[in-house]
Amino acid sequence: MANSEEKKVMDQEEEEPLGSNLTLEKVAAAKQFIENHYKSQKKDNQNQEEQNNLLKELERKETEYIRLKRHKICVDNFELLTIIGRGAFGEVRLCREKKSGNIYALKKLKKSEMLSRGQVEHVKAERNLLAEMESHYIVKLYYSFQDADYLYLIMEYLPGGDMMTLLMREETLTEPVARFYVAQSNGHMKLSDFGLCKPLDCRNISPIDENEPMDEKYLKESVETGGPEMNPKAHRWRNSAEQVQHWQVNRRKLAFSTVGTPDYIAPEVLQKRGYGMECDWWSLGAIMYEMLVGYPPFYSHDPLATCRKIVYWKNHLDFPEEADLSPEATDLISKLLCDVDHRIGTNGADEIKANVPSHH
Repeated sequence: MANSEEKKVMDQEEEEPLGSNLTLEKVAAAKQFIENHYKSQKKDNQNQEEQNNLLKELERKETEYIRLKRHKICVDNFELLTIIGRGAFGEVRLCREKKSGNIYALKKLKKSEMLSRGQVEHVKAERNLLAEMESHYIVKLYYSFQDADYLYLIMEYLPGGDMMTLLMREETLTEPVARFYVAQSNGHMKLSDFGLCKPLDCRNISPIDENEPMDEKYLKESVETGGPEMNPKAHRWRNSAEQVQHWQVNRRKLAFSTVGTPDYIAPEVLQKRGYGMECDWWSLGAIMYEMLVGYPPFYSHDPLATCRKIVYWKNHLDFPEEADLSPEATDLISKLLCDVDHRIGTNGADEIKANVPSHH
């Protein structure tokens, strides 16, 4: 059962105009920016010509805003095509906009599932992030709307698939290919492919005793309902190949669960010590490790055991010989999977690019 606060949130969502969309939001934001900029310019006694140009741009944006406000979007505006994916709350379909003929990916999320699993705020956060971002590195959101039962996100269709699909097909990548995704300005990955947008609820995880017996009540409090079944005993694989095989079987199930996977979460996040953007560079190091080795560096059958390994990473970070990594690759990963005070990327992405070898 959803709690009363979540129901209130969804009721508020229902009151929003059906045709709210990304363009309208961008226009509103641009309108506000221009107004603020105009006030600032007026204060500074800038030349009249520049002020007039700003006013004209403001009038144009206001006209576009009013036009878009009248234009309501609903699912009937799209021809639904084949299903290309399924997630924790619904499905993703190819769709064609009837008016323009443009092809999009339609993400259809069942409201009752979001409510029953306590995921309303997570979904809203994802939707708001996509609406606010304007980047080549983030999948584009074109429209969002809803009806009584579903929330719909009309998104950019990327026919090449995602990083997770690539790794499922290839198991591992060569170092030059991994380097392309890690360091090249035109290479990028969508972190939600790895479950990073749905982290474990780690409120009760800190502090973690590396050898503490696992407790069912503790697990229940620490991990959100609806995730993969957990083994209360830590598991040791006989070799790296067995670990790769297990990870391949479970990767997509973990990423699409409402829990997600803790495999890419930085230790300072789990320990609630306070953290900044540096935690993303830890995640990048974990993903690079997976690209080259075939599974994340602290992977375990049990999510809580994975959390313990991450917190005590110095005792568990290992580079298997059979992966045959170059010294340069091992060095870069080690500079990402380390204490936050020594982690590269703190001074910007260029710091990481400078550490990526240009050969091999």
